[in-house]
Amino acid sequence: MVWFHEATVTDATAQTLLGEYFAERAAGFPSAQGCYRTTQPVPEQFTRPAGAFLLVTDDTGEAIGCGGVRRIQRSPSDVIRLEVKHLYLRPTARGSGSGRLMLAELERVAAELGAGELVLDTNESLEAAGSLYRSSGYREIEPYNANPNATHWFGKPVTS
Repeated sequence: MVWFHEATVTDATAQTLLGEYFAERAAGFPSAQGCYRTTQPVPEQFTRPAGAFLLVTDDTGEAIGCGGVRRIQRSPSDVIRLEVKHLYLRPTARGSGSGRLMLAELERVAAELGAGELVLDTNESLEAAGSLYRSSGYREIEPYNANPNATHWFGKPVTS
């Protein structure tokens, strides 16, 4: 079982997990695509009502991952749009279903924040992430940002 806790992106545990996430992404980024560009999350974007940032802990209370949602521009159909960012699980927690639970919790929080649509971007090298998003109902969409790290963009309607 896992537990979710809202935190600020400046929280010490959040900073540790984000540091691990960025280091792992930089180390595994496809060299043919250049260098991974780290973009630190802006605290105000991940604080209610603009968004939220979550830590996930296991039964022992150890932090095993993090992720957030933040409000971005409205969709072309004028729906409130939130973006999933920095979804990360430590390697020891992967394959346990915790990523799917984290994504579902982020979707629940996004609905609380009034989202009509969730979007995210990812890189094709993150095959497990792409598979998770597709199997969770996300569909490929046109790029909604100019993230140099991204090769795929996904969207999903949010239901309350």
